[in-house]
Amino acid sequence: MEIELIEIRDFLAAYHPFNQLPAEALNQMPELLQVRYFRRDSTIPDTGSIDDYLYLVRSGAVEIHGTQDELLAQLGEGDLFGYRASHMEGHAEFRGTAMEDSLLYLLPASEVDRFCREHPQFSYYFEPAGGDRLRDAISGAGEVGSAQLGLMTTQIGDMISRAPISMPPSASIQETAGVMSEERVSSILITEESKLVGIVTDRDLRRRVVAKGLDTSQPVSTIMTADPQTLEAGDYAFDAMLQMARANIHHLPILRNGEVAGMLTATDFAERNSTSAVYLVGSIYKQHEVEGLASISAKLPQLLTNLAAADATANSIGHVITAVVDAITVRLLQLAEEQLGPPPVPYAWVAAGSQARSEQTAKSDQDNCLVLDNAYDEKAHGTYFKTLSQFVCDGLNACGYVYCPGEMMAVTDKWRQPMDSWKRYFNQWVNQPEPKALMLTCVFFDLRCIYGEKELFRELRQYLLDKTRGNQIFLAYMAGNALNSKPPLGFFRNFVLISGGEHDHTFDLKHTGIVPIVDLARVYALAAGSHAINTQDRLKEVAAGGEVSHGGAHDLRDALEFVSSLRIRHQARQIKAGEAPDNYMSPDDLSHFERSHLKDAFSVVRTMQNVLSQRYQR
Repeated sequence: MEIELIEIRDFLAAYHPFNQLPAEALNQMPELLQVRYFRRDSTIPDTGSIDDYLYLVRSGAVEIHGTQDELLAQLGEGDLFGYRASHMEGHAEFRGTAMEDSLLYLLPASEVDRFCREHPQFSYYFEPAGGDRLRDAISGAGEVGSAQLGLMTTQIGDMISRAPISMPPSASIQETAGVMSEERVSSILITEESKLVGIVTDRDLRRRVVAKGLDTSQPVSTIMTADPQTLEAGDYAFDAMLQMARANIHHLPILRNGEVAGMLTATDFAERNSTSAVYLVGSIYKQHEVEGLASISAKLPQLLTNLAAADATANSIGHVITAVVDAITVRLLQLAEEQLGPPPVPYAWVAAGSQARSEQTAKSDQDNCLVLDNAYDEKAHGTYFKTLSQFVCDGLNACGYVYCPGEMMAVTDKWRQPMDSWKRYFNQWVNQPEPKALMLTCVFFDLRCIYGEKELFRELRQYLLDKTRGNQIFLAYMAGNALNSKPPLGFFRNFVLISGGEHDHTFDLKHTGIVPIVDLARVYALAAGSHAINTQDRLKEVAAGGEVSHGGAHDLRDALEFVSSLRIRHQARQIKAGEAPDNYMSPDDLSHFERSHLKDAFSVVRTMQNVLSQRYQR
C-alpha cells in the first residue's frame, strides 16, 4: 500500500465507525475514497445531493443547514455528514458550507451500503440518527446487566411465586397464626369478599399480641394494619423495592385489577443485587446514635458501584441512593425529637436540590430548609428548632453529606422560617429576579417534603406554582439564567476542556453536562405549573402538556440518562480504585463510541437551549 493510502487508513482508524471495521476492510477503504478540496464559503455538495456520499472532514470546518436554511451542526476534523441524512425523513436536502478552506474525504453511498451489509458493527452507526441514535445507545447499554438486575424491566407479577394466603377479618388471632405457621409465611393478607382490607405480619403478632398478652380468641381485625400500602402486578419490581425502602416495610400486598394477587417480601429480592437498599433502610431505623447512621451511609458507595455494574439506569440509581438518604434524614429528625421532646409547633423538613429531585449519587452536599407553622414565635420556639436543625445538619455532615458551601441549610436562620416568611421570599424572588434571586430559585424551586407536616409544604408549593405559571417576565429571566450553563461542546463539535489547575484537560459532567438539562426542565415545569420535581418526570409532564415537543423532551431525557450514566460509571471506577468520586472526566477516558454519543447528547442540549432562547427572547 502506498504511503499516502496508509496515512489515510491510519486517519480513518482513529474515528468511529471506521475503527469498528476489521483490518482487511479498513485497508480497502482509502482506494474507494474521493479527496475533495472546498474553499471557504463554497457550497457542499457543488453538484447532486448531499446523501450521494458520506463526507468525512479531514481538515477545516463545515456548517450544515436544513431545508429552511436553519443551522443544524458545526463540524470539524473527524466529523461525518451526508449519507445518513438520507435516513431522516424530510431531510434529504441538507446542504453544507465550508467555513474555512476544507479537505474532505467522500465515500460513495453505494460503497457505504456495501460495507453496512458486510459489517453489522459499521451498519449500526448509520441506522438511526441524532436523538434516535443516542436512544439506541442507552437501550443497548442497559441490556448488559438485565440478567443481573432486571428490576427495571421485571413486572411484580412475574416475581410472585405462590397464590395469596389470606384470612377473613372475622377469623380469630389464633386461627390466623395457625395458618401462617402451617403455610410457613411471615405475613398474611386479610380479605373480605376478595378485597384487601388489611395485613398481619409476624412482627404484629409479637408486638400487638404476645407483648401485650392479648386474648388470641379476638378477631384478627383488631391487630391488623388496615388499608396497607399496595402496588399493582403490572408495576415494576424496582417500584416495589423503592416503596419498601422508603416506607421501611418488608411485606407489600400486590393487586391485580383491584383484587389480591399475592404478597411480595424482601426475601423475594434475596438473589437480586439491589435489595441492599431495603436492608440499609431497615438498619437505619434501628440506629440510636449518629455513629451508627454514619457506618451505614459508608456503604452507599458500594451500593452505587453494584448498581452501576448491573447497568441500572442512572434515573433508577438516583432514586435508590436518595431513598437511603431520605431515611437517614428522617431518622436524624426522630432522634432529635427524642432528645428535645415533641415540636412546639408543626413543621416540615424540606429537602432541596438533587435530594429533592431524587437524583443523588456518590458525591453530594446537603441542601435543606425548615418550613414552620405561622404560630411560630422566635422567643418561645427559636431555641428548639435551632437545636433540632443543628443536630440534623451535623448528623448529615457526619454521614458524608457535607455542609452546603452556600449555607443553604435549615441550620442557617434565614432558611428556617414560618410559612408567611417563605411566601415573602418567593414573592420577592419572582417579582425581582436579580442574579442572586435567580441563583436561589435554582435551589429552592426544587423542593420535596421529607418529614413533618406535609400540608405546610403543599401550601407553599402551590403558592410558588401560582406565582410562576404563565409569568412570562419571570420565566424569561429564568430562561436566561438557564442558558448560562453551556454543554462543553465547541464550535466544530470538539470538546471544550478545562485548561490548567487540578482538573486540567477534563470537563465537568455535572455542571456543564447535567445541570443545563435540569435547568431547562425546571423552566418548562414552572411555566406549566407542574408539581413534578424529578427531572425525568418533569420532562414527561411538560411534553404531555405541550410546553415542549414530545421529540424535544424525549431527546433531553435520553441525553440526561446518557450523561448521568457516564458520570455514575466514572464515579464507580474511582470508588473501586480507592479514590474520592468527582464529576471531572477526561475525553481520553472515553471510548470512540462514548465520545460520539456524548457529542450527540451535548448537541441535543444545545439545540433545546436555542429553542428556549427563541421562546423567551426578552
